[in-house]
Amino acid sequence: MLQIALIYLAAAIVAVPIAKRAGLGSVLGYLIAGILIGPYALAMVGDQTDVMHFAEFGVVMMLFLVGLELQPARLWKLRHSILGLGGLQVVLTAAVIFAACYWLFTMQWQTALAIGLMLALSSTAIVLQSLEEKGWLKQEAGQNAFSVLLFQDIAIIPILALLPLLAFAPQTNSADINHSFIANWPIWQQVGVSVAVIAAIIVSGKYISAPIFRYIAQTRIREIFTIFALFLVVAIALVMQSIGLSPALGTFLAGVVLAESEFRHELEADIEPFKGLLLGLFFITVGASINFALFFSQFTTVIALVAMLIIVKAAILFALAYTFKISNKQQLLFTLALAQGGEFAFVLLSVTSTLSILTPEQTALTTLVVAISMLIAPLLLMAYEQMQKRSSNTAPEFDKPEQISTAKHVIIAGYGRFGQIMGRLLHAQGYEITVLDHSPSQIELLRRFGNTVFYGDAARQELLEAAGAHTAQMLVVAIDDPDKTIEIIKLAHKNYPQLKIVARAIDRRHAYQLLNLKVDAFNRETVDSAINLAVDALEILGNSKEDAQRAGKLFRDHDRASVVQLAELWGDDASYGVAVRQRMDDLKQVLQQDKQAKSDLNTCDSGNCEDELTAAPAKPKAN
Repeated sequence: MLQIALIYLAAAIVAVPIAKRAGLGSVLGYLIAGILIGPYALAMVGDQTDVMHFAEFGVVMMLFLVGLELQPARLWKLRHSILGLGGLQVVLTAAVIFAACYWLFTMQWQTALAIGLMLALSSTAIVLQSLEEKGWLKQEAGQNAFSVLLFQDIAIIPILALLPLLAFAPQTNSADINHSFIANWPIWQQVGVSVAVIAAIIVSGKYISAPIFRYIAQTRIREIFTIFALFLVVAIALVMQSIGLSPALGTFLAGVVLAESEFRHELEADIEPFKGLLLGLFFITVGASINFALFFSQFTTVIALVAMLIIVKAAILFALAYTFKISNKQQLLFTLALAQGGEFAFVLLSVTSTLSILTPEQTALTTLVVAISMLIAPLLLMAYEQMQKRSSNTAPEFDKPEQISTAKHVIIAGYGRFGQIMGRLLHAQGYEITVLDHSPSQIELLRRFGNTVFYGDAARQELLEAAGAHTAQMLVVAIDDPDKTIEIIKLAHKNYPQLKIVARAIDRRHAYQLLNLKVDAFNRETVDSAINLAVDALEILGNSKEDAQRAGKLFRDHDRASVVQLAELWGDDASYGVAVRQRMDDLKQVLQQDKQAKSDLNTCDSGNCEDELTAAPAKPKAN
C-alpha cells in the first residue's frame, strides 16, 4: 500500500503542475498521470478497480460541498432546470443510444437499454471540477450543467432498481447486486424506508447537528471538528448505500440542509482538502483503467464509438439548450461540458456484468469508450476556450467584467461589540456581509437576533477562501487579539492583494504594527469614546460646548498625526522617548495657542484691540 501510494503521489506531483502550466488543467493532468503509471504504459500499478471504488468517495464529498453552497431557496429556484432539462437529457439520450444499439448494432433490448441508461450519464467529477477551475460554474451554462448532473445523480436510484429486471439470470439475488439489506423487501416498504431515511437526514441536519457542532467548537480542538465533519459525510454515505440509494445524493441533501448553518464555512474548509485528494486519486485511477491493448487492437471501432457518443450527446444537449432558452453564447459551453460518459457508468457496468446483461467483451469495450470520452472532456472545454478567444478581439464571455457581477461584499472577522457596530452600518448601506467569529456562544447569541454569522478562525486561508475572500471588496478585522489580527492581515495581503483591509487597533503599539503593514484604515477601539467623554467633561467643568468640541478635535487630529510620526521610531527606545515628550509638549502648546487665539478674538470683538492691530502687523499663529 505504501509503495502504491508513493507512486500515485509522485505521478500527481510530476504530471499535474506540468499540465496546469501548459494550460491543460489539473483534471487532464491527473488523467495523464494515471495513463503513465497504468498497466498499459509504465506498468507501475496493476488493476486499480478497488482503488477506484475508494476514490469515488471524492465525488460524494464534492456533492456535499456543492450542497453547502446551495441554500434550499436557491435549490428550489433550480427545480425547473433539474426536472425539465435534466429529466429530458437523460430520457432522450438513453432513448437514442438504445435505438442505435438495438437496431444498428443488433443487440438484445435488455443490453441496449442498459447501455443507453449508463451512457446517458455525464461525469460529475470532471464537469464540476473543470468549470470551477475556469470560473464558469456560476455562469448560466454552469448552473444548468449542474442541474443536469444533479438529476443524473438522482436517476442512479431508479436505474439501479431497474437493472435486475433486465437480467438474463433471473435467479440472481438482487440484494447481492446492490448490497442493500432492503432489496428483497416489498416495494412499498423499500419506498417507505428510503423516504424515512431522507427525512431523517434533513431533520438531523437542521435540528441535531448544530448543537453537536457547537459543543465540539467550544472545545477549541480543531482536529475534532474535522473528524466530526468527516464522520458526518461517511455516516450519511454508508446509510444511503445500505438501503440502495446514491451516497452522493444523501450527502448533497445534507449539504443543502447545512448550507444555512453558522458552521458552513468551517465545514467547507475542513472537507475541501480531502475532497481534492480523493478526486485526484479518482482521476488517476480512471487514467490507469484505460485499456490501451484493446484500444490499439480495435482502434477504428473505439474511435468511432467515442465520436458517436460525444456527437449524439452534444446534439441532444444543444437542442435542449436552445429549447430551454439558454443564451446563445452559453449554449456551446453547456453542450461541450456534458458531452462525455461519467464515473457512475463504471458502477453500473459492474452491476450489469454481475447480472450477465453485458458480455465481458461488451463490458470491456464500453468501459474503454467511457474512459476515453472522460479523457477528451477537458480537451473539449479547452477547445471552447480557444474558440472564444479567436472569435472576438474582446475578452471571451467568461472574462468580461459585465458578465461577472460586482460583489458588494465585506468580510468581518470578529463580531463582538466593535464588529457589530461596523457590520450594522455597512449592512444598512446595502453591502453584503459575511461574518466569521470563533466563539460558539457569541454565534448562538447573535443568531437569536437574526444575524448571519459563521463559525471559524479567519487566520485560516482555506476559511477565508470559503467565505469568498477571492471576490470580496473588503476585509474588516475586528477581533480583540492583536497577534491574531496581524496574522490575518499578513495572510490576506499574501493571498488576496485586491482586498481593502481595515482593522481594529487595541492600543498604540498595535496601531504602529498596523501602520507598518500598510492597512487601508484603522482605529484604536477606545480613543474616540474617550475623547468624546473628555469633551463632555470639559462642558461639565464650565467650558462652552463649542470650546470643548474644538479642543476634542484638535486633540484627535494631533493624536492621529503623532501615531503616524511615532510609528517610524517604534523600537528605538531612546529616540521614541524623546519624541513622545516632544509631542506632548507640542499638544499643550497647540491647545494653549488656540485658547489664546480665541481670547484675542473675543477682545477684538469688544473693540479693545484697535491700537494693537494698527501698531504692528499680526504674527502668524503656530499650528
